[in-house]
Amino acid sequence: MTEKYLAQPDLGFIAQLKGLGGETLKKCYQCATCSVACPIAPEDSPFPRKEMIAASWGLKDKLIGNGDIWLCHQCGDCTDLCPRGAAPGDVLSAVRSAAIIEYATPKALALAVNDPKKLPYLIGIPAIWIAILAFITMNFGDTMTKIFNVIFGDVLGGRLHWSHAHEGEHIISHADFFSTWFVDLTMIPTATFAVIVFLLALKRFIVDIHANAILEGKTDKTNLDYKELFQALIRVIPTVLKHDKFNECEANKDRATPHMMVLYGFIGLFIVTAVCGTMLYLGGYPGPYPQLNPIKWLANIAGVSLVIGSGLMIKNRLDNKDQLTAYKDWFILGVVFVLGLSGMLTEMARLAHLEYISYALYYVHLIAIVNLFAFLPFSKMAHLVYRLTAMAYAEYGNRK
Repeated sequence: MTEKYLAQPDLGFIAQLKGLGGETLKKCYQCATCSVACPIAPEDSPFPRKEMIAASWGLKDKLIGNGDIWLCHQCGDCTDLCPRGAAPGDVLSAVRSAAIIEYATPKALALAVNDPKKLPYLIGIPAIWIAILAFITMNFGDTMTKIFNVIFGDVLGGRLHWSHAHEGEHIISHADFFSTWFVDLTMIPTATFAVIVFLLALKRFIVDIHANAILEGKTDKTNLDYKELFQALIRVIPTVLKHDKFNECEANKDRATPHMMVLYGFIGLFIVTAVCGTMLYLGGYPGPYPQLNPIKWLANIAGVSLVIGSGLMIKNRLDNKDQLTAYKDWFILGVVFVLGLSGMLTEMARLAHLEYISYALYYVHLIAIVNLFAFLPFSKMAHLVYRLTAMAYAEYGNRK
């Protein structure tokens, strides 16, 4: 007996995709050029033709839980060769953004991150919070130090505010502007919130892509084995680190290097943050570190990599007139670029002994960090997590 599928078009979903950058989806007339042209599409049930069909019909349930939308790297080969200008790569990018919103909790925050009208709130609320804590640090630091000493003891309490006088010379420290305690009390809960949101989303996402793979015959594994899935994840990490899939693309092959620079920039800064946190709370060494310190070298190299990589990504989008760039693209590119640039300028101003200029730049830097952490699960950058998971599942299911 022939298996039947009841199509349930969602017109609201079509409108959502158009608003997220997929307004060309109705130009597709199913010629399959895109699937033939794509160098990284699996041989069995290749993308993106079937996804274009589902998108044009508003078949939300066929797309949101489909792991294939994440295997696409939006390299642009299909868009360049499309005879109708349907831009399949841009449509799949819109579908991925819709999937991020669908899996996000709370959904209202995900919608706000993708709404340009909400940008003043996304920037303004962290800016006000940081300004209040900076005012407390600069005006009531000694009082807060005493309070924290009572609560946490001399060992941890003394981390709130430091005197950096050294042989009569005043050393500029950003902890004098915004207490390290306040940095941690702001950033750690924010990052924890992002991790929890991702975990809740991935729990649903993995179940959905497995169910979808069974329905479409992409896997013969009925029960999901999380141990094997984790092993598959380990196997695909080298592919991600080397950007092998990106390098198979032709139209926008030059995007691979900037993406790698941003990726390794973040990895380097993560290592720096972990080391500095350990040195602060376990070693009692708050910094600032001398320029010849190896961790300072790594921080500077990673920061430069982040600025140059994100700058090149912005330049590539401005130069490529054929590729549609929606607000969701500019938001995360702007956050990453401002984060990297403000961090580097903050350090340069500190070394030049421009105390209040350095503080002002550090203020901008902190706002960018909050935006990155708090909105990471809701922005386009969430693809780092979803794509890695989808690639791991494809490896797990032996999908070539």
